[in-house]
Amino acid sequence: MKVALRNATATRSRRSIPSLALGAALACATALSIPSHAKADGDAGPYSSVTSSRLANASKDNGWLMYRRDYTSSGYAPFTDINTGNVAQLKPVWDYETGIKTGHEAPPIINGDYMFVSTPKNHLLAFQASTGKLLWKYERDLSEVGLKTICCDVVNRGVALYGDNVYMATLDNHVLALDAKTGKIVWDVQLEPADLGYAMTLAPLVVKGKIMVGISGGEYGGRGFIAALDAKTGKQDWKTFTVPEPGQPGGDTWPKGAYTTGGGATWLTGSYDAQTDSLIWGVGNPGPWLATLRPGDNLYTDSVIALNPDNGHIKWHYQYTPHDTWDYDGTNEPVLVDLTYEGKPYKALVSASRNGWFYAIDRQNGKFIYAEKFAHATSVSGFKDGVAITDPAMRPDIGKEVFTCPSFLGGKNWWPIAVDPQNHLAFVPTLHTCMKMKGNPVSYKAGLPFLGESFNVMHDPENPDHWGSVQAIDLNTGKRAWSFESTLPWNGGMLATAGGLVFSGSADGYLYAFDAKTGDVKWKSPKMSSGVIGVPATWKVGDKQYVAVYAGWGGGVPIWGGDMAKDKAVRSIPLGGHLYVFGL
Repeated sequence: MKVALRNATATRSRRSIPSLALGAALACATALSIPSHAKADGDAGPYSSVTSSRLANASKDNGWLMYRRDYTSSGYAPFTDINTGNVAQLKPVWDYETGIKTGHEAPPIINGDYMFVSTPKNHLLAFQASTGKLLWKYERDLSEVGLKTICCDVVNRGVALYGDNVYMATLDNHVLALDAKTGKIVWDVQLEPADLGYAMTLAPLVVKGKIMVGISGGEYGGRGFIAALDAKTGKQDWKTFTVPEPGQPGGDTWPKGAYTTGGGATWLTGSYDAQTDSLIWGVGNPGPWLATLRPGDNLYTDSVIALNPDNGHIKWHYQYTPHDTWDYDGTNEPVLVDLTYEGKPYKALVSASRNGWFYAIDRQNGKFIYAEKFAHATSVSGFKDGVAITDPAMRPDIGKEVFTCPSFLGGKNWWPIAVDPQNHLAFVPTLHTCMKMKGNPVSYKAGLPFLGESFNVMHDPENPDHWGSVQAIDLNTGKRAWSFESTLPWNGGMLATAGGLVFSGSADGYLYAFDAKTGDVKWKSPKMSSGVIGVPATWKVGDKQYVAVYAGWGGGVPIWGGDMAKDKAVRSIPLGGHLYVFGL
């Protein structure tokens, strides 16, 4: 197939993206046709097994072997072929239209000349990465699954590779192993029943021959967990619940019986610290949302936890938002970095939390290093001895409505940051929203929302002209280095490279390349067919570097976005699932 792209040449840096213009401006744009699936001279060649050693050294691989490229979740590639000096010459190479018009969130995963990329509703596509030749396609049969009980949109965030298999978690709570060369099912294991509020949307993580997965369902009162499955057989090695029961550490932070419906979903892929042999994972919001119904700190919700990958034992935790009542979660990816704060070096993790604060935590013991605001934050007002202080006036209750910032969508939602170790910068896709929130009576019923609050997402009064931005944050201070503001929300994941570039897709359908040091726009793709919430990836086949991203608007913002979702410019963002690949 062919797709028409709108012409968008590289220009000088601009600090604001205008709202979508669908009239004369698009009519005047130059159409650019690009080939879909240029014919390969041969197939993708022999498949190279993905060993534990290759995963441990994924940061140096020419492919993109896991969700955030390597175990640190850095989203950083050491490639310099595409750089600040030549990125303006980047052109479309091949594309593929999925035919599914909902949120496309997965990055392509690449091993050699093989690409694997998932779609909403658990389709899995295998391509020759350099040409776009479709090698095989798997479609999950979800016809008997009640997808309306799944939060938020029927998305999938990618796959994992190990040995000669590719692994995918599904909306009906199965984990699949498929043969990477043929797409045939090797094993299929179900972890939870479907239609009761549980779902699986994350990309699995492979550590020490185990497939690590987490669960979605905090909005439905599901009890979160992380599970490890044997990569060869699918047999469950261990399962650790993120909401402890009475008698376990943290169990006394819940009222009697509340742990069974306590939330704590683990719906984003974690990281792995080989130095301490620790699986590091974020944990989501407690259930119900309304905190007055569950007194206590409610561990380990809204936390980052470190686990022993051999048995799932929790080593330490840090709670970003104690006794959360704003759906601030703690699932945002923990990125493992080395930094120096106030003259002292740390082995740290950083996370741009939903609550509007950018955290640095000692990844060896879970101790607080620093936190700095990266978005307007009023509910979490500060810190004392490393513990977040929450403002009682900002807590909703039955009959009590509050206006607080950020909204439950967060200063950043699931869209991953990237870290540039050369410039000691983190790049953060940011939302600028606040909300009104009010408590309501609620009782638990399996498969139904378990919230206890009504809400409306609104403009941030401190930034009323922009729903989003891209920010660079100095890792050693937590302070903003530069910002690029967007009229529309910025929901695209970040990719950083040694070529001095940061790639991210915009809601109005462009892939941007920013100068990592300055934030200047070095390149802007031709206009794509839909807005971007996808995660870009880059890889090399031979001596050629490629960059790819999904365009496919959807996800939580159109469903839960309140005034933002009603904004005329946001409502005008076209739907569509389309993978675009670029190269010099």
